[in-house]
Amino acid sequence: MSTEAAILHADLDAFYASVEQRDDPRLRSRPVIVGTGVVLAASYEAKAYGVRTAMSGHQARRLCPQAVVVEPRMRAYSAASEAVFSVFRHTTPLVEGLSIDEAFLDVAGLRRISGSPVDIAVRLRREIAEEVGLPITVGVARTKFLAKVASGVAKPDGLLVVPPDGECEFLHPLPVRRLWGVGPVTAGKLGRRGITTVGDVAALPESLLVAMLGPSSGRHLHALARGRDPRPVRTGVRRRSMGAQRALGRGDRADLAAILAGLVDRVCRRLRTAHRMCRTVTLRLRFDDFTRATRGHTLPQPTAETDAVLSAARALLSAAGDLVADRGLTLLGVAVGDLYDDRAVQLSLPLDHFAPAALDGAVDEVRDRFGSSALTRGVLLGRDEGQTVPLLPD
Repeated sequence: MSTEAAILHADLDAFYASVEQRDDPRLRSRPVIVGTGVVLAASYEAKAYGVRTAMSGHQARRLCPQAVVVEPRMRAYSAASEAVFSVFRHTTPLVEGLSIDEAFLDVAGLRRISGSPVDIAVRLRREIAEEVGLPITVGVARTKFLAKVASGVAKPDGLLVVPPDGECEFLHPLPVRRLWGVGPVTAGKLGRRGITTVGDVAALPESLLVAMLGPSSGRHLHALARGRDPRPVRTGVRRRSMGAQRALGRGDRADLAAILAGLVDRVCRRLRTAHRMCRTVTLRLRFDDFTRATRGHTLPQPTAETDAVLSAARALLSAAGDLVADRGLTLLGVAVGDLYDDRAVQLSLPLDHFAPAALDGAVDEVRDRFGSSALTRGVLLGRDEGQTVPLLPD
């Protein structure tokens, strides 16, 4: 690991809502909600009233009746993201995008031509404000984990530097949920043992964490709590998973089968376009009380066939039927993982495996020539498939 705080985590603040406030001066300093049926984003002025992403529009307007509700403009968000990433790449060639609104930047070795990492971070925020018109928060630290935590603490529109000799002083008082991989279940498990801060985790022997959480999670959290994160900033990394999700209003819940088919169709088109195949299918669920659940299935062999992935996803949704009925559903998502390059996989699979995939490819060709709505599944005819969220390249 580097001995210098030279990794930047840059994260745009309330991205969709900030773009709306930038483009319409009447919205500046006012609470803004992006999305009508379901909240896709909220400005910090709206968040102050308790509005949050994936909340129903009705609940959000009840919490903040003075909020301005706007329809999402995905093309505007994509254009803003491209402009921001252009500034990133002008700053350093070592940029690792995490999503369309955040990235890691490695600025080690640029001191002679660009100044110190802090100078670079200050200039980066200024250039994005001047050239793109958006606020951005930057965390600067020796590791990716610490830089991301620093940007989260500094939000909104802030800059926070964690010096190497001040890492423990910064990290240990923070709540345990700041550790990557600690969700509500793990936090509850730790909390019942009186472990509520990162410092509490750091004070435990690794063997005890392993006994409590299992080998993978225990070792992972023990390392992070002590500031150890050897991962470098990597460029050109291919995705380890692909997914699509849709926030649900109450009127959507009767159409879960059709919504699931649309999500799987979208994910499998991305797989084939990127020349990838998947081995695992994961269903992601979020409920009315904001709790989450996931269900997964491993396929017998890698595939990019829509029907194979959809069959697995349907089985997972059926198995979770009691949870959905009891707790209500506000978000449905599908992710595929354990990805392979299809050209390598094809060498080991029988020819008859590719007949359905060839049909899927023909469908994609028709869509490319005549538009995405030219050919669709019968179950999706006349249905709103929801917003297609801008993504980084696969």
